[in-house]
Amino acid sequence: MSGALGRFRFMAYVVGVGLLLLVTAMLVKYLGDYDGMMKVVGPVHGFLYAIYLVITVDLALKARWSLKGTALVLLAGTIPFVSFYAERKVVESVRLERAL
Repeated sequence: MSGALGRFRFMAYVVGVGLLLLVTAMLVKYLGDYDGMMKVVGPVHGFLYAIYLVITVDLALKARWSLKGTALVLLAGTIPFVSFYAERKVVESVRLERAL
């Protein structure tokens, strides 16, 4: 399970940073009237988020999380800064062998 946890931790950080870049790109697009950054960051974040979903479901199955806990962790990648918080909680939960 440590491999699945390591993959999850890495992707949680990548998606968290990617989401912050996406918000920045959206601000540049709508406030600065320039959509070049959004054309690059948007699809990259979407692709990385899809990988995050697969890796999170893999960890959820191995750690036997509830459907609700899994859904909440999956949604954590859609709200800025929440993926960092969720990553900490997931690591704590997995290390204590507690289900979410």
